[in-house]
Amino acid sequence: MKGYLKTTAGFVLSATMASVSHADVTIGELQGFTGPLESMIGAMSGGANLAVTEANASGNYLQGTINVVQGDSVCIDPAVAIAQAEKMINDDNVMAIMGPNCSGNTGAVITNVLVPNGVVSISPSATSPALTTLEDGGWFFRTAPSDARQGPVLASIAMSRGQTDMAVTHSNSDYGKGLADAFVTAYEAMGGTVTVMAGHDDDKADYSADVAALSAGGSATLAVLGYADTGGRGIIAASEDTGAFSDYVFGDGMISALTSGAVADGSWGTIASPDSDLVDVWTAVAAAGGVDGSGAYAGESYDAMALIILASQAAGSTDRAAIQAQVLNVANAPGIPCAAGDLATCLKYISGGLVVDYVGATGVELDAGGTANGSYAEREVIGGAFTNIKIHK
Repeated sequence: MKGYLKTTAGFVLSATMASVSHADVTIGELQGFTGPLESMIGAMSGGANLAVTEANASGNYLQGTINVVQGDSVCIDPAVAIAQAEKMINDDNVMAIMGPNCSGNTGAVITNVLVPNGVVSISPSATSPALTTLEDGGWFFRTAPSDARQGPVLASIAMSRGQTDMAVTHSNSDYGKGLADAFVTAYEAMGGTVTVMAGHDDDKADYSADVAALSAGGSATLAVLGYADTGGRGIIAASEDTGAFSDYVFGDGMISALTSGAVADGSWGTIASPDSDLVDVWTAVAAAGGVDGSGAYAGESYDAMALIILASQAAGSTDRAAIQAQVLNVANAPGIPCAAGDLATCLKYISGGLVVDYVGATGVELDAGGTANGSYAEREVIGGAFTNIKIHK
């Protein structure tokens, strides 16, 4: 069973309560097991570890049995994320890291750990546009698309729904600020009006003053671009208590059962998603592995871990630099397409000298900077739950 170890930096998730064998190969899983994305991490971790289980069960991965060591980044504390990444590299001798999640932590890990140590990291959910231009030395990749794309998608859907004015609040984080800027720029260019725009801090006891200021602009709609487990949740609670807003627009960090259970039907949001050609395949593969395939970034997590495994297979090594050199090769065309659930065959192709194009759960195709060009699901709250309405490419 999983457990928590107390350290001077806080609580970190141990891989297991028993010791982890390092006789074969180890991959780090650096995720926000606690913090503002906690309600989403179960499906994400399930997706990542499903890829490991699939590869190990196949017997086709040539470097040995893959072990996973987990670390809790707590999502919004860079010092904790850095310490956990350093432990994975120096103590656990990981060949690569799957994660982190939150953009601010991810930037800190890139600069302070990945680049100095020469280690690949593939994040399933760090979406800040600022990460695109950060000097990462080619060590950082992400299977989630940048919020430079999510912002315009949100704006386009809002306008198509006739939501031509709204207030906007965002988490005072790299993620929240980046998404808000991308959304507002696109929304106003399409003719939308932002009545009030304001950041909010996470983990405040009372958000009534924040909501009062946001509602002063007179709009009935509030866009919440924050985290479902912290500030975003508090904003919604304060709004619902006072009736300040009648409907909501959500960024991906709010797509959680905590959110859908707190607002009336009709509110909606976007989140990265497999396109319509792949969603049924991924859902079936995930279900067979006991994973909620509809969970936020579950598919991207599966893909991030799978890419590490396939890049190592293509490199014929667990050498960190050799893995880096192969990530884009296995992620992109040309090659034999490999979808979710096909890791056994994909590994066999590679060991036989064939070139593969990993499509995975989400239609993986990385740009030259290592960022996915993904699709987004428009999800509406229906019956108290987020339900897919349409996939936007």
